[in-house]
Amino acid sequence: MAGPTRQDTWRITLSLQHPVTGKWNTWGVWDKLSGGAIDSDDSKYYPGGMVDPVSLGGRKTVDNVTLSRLYRLERDQGQINTLIVGAGRSKVKISKQAMDIEGNVYGKPLVYNGRLKRVTPPEVDSEASGAALVEIEVTVDGFPSVN
Repeated sequence: MAGPTRQDTWRITLSLQHPVTGKWNTWGVWDKLSGGAIDSDDSKYYPGGMVDPVSLGGRKTVDNVTLSRLYRLERDQGQINTLIVGAGRSKVKISKQAMDIEGNVYGKPLVYNGRLKRVTPPEVDSEASGAALVEIEVTVDGFPSVN
């Protein structure tokens, strides 16, 4: 029986369409995902006679999704140029898969489709010793779906 979960029990994967060849490539597991919230406009109608307002609902929107992971020289140094060239061009697919506490896949993934918007290579600081992260931002097309 599945119970509650934690933030670290998710597997986030990225597939990216190469900006030149058009071939889809898997970019493996990412460490962090933020954004992707589904929101809607708030449209209200105010009838006469001081009657309570009526909610009319509104259009849905999806926030951009940001992924980041530890920059590994053997994996990322030879590939960073593909991300840089793909900014504003490459289509992407992000899969957010729930896992149980033992690391087993649970249910179907939530999938975001979109376009690569921004690439941030690792920041540099000669006085720091923290993790060097690569980060990307994706503009989401449509709405996420469970596949």
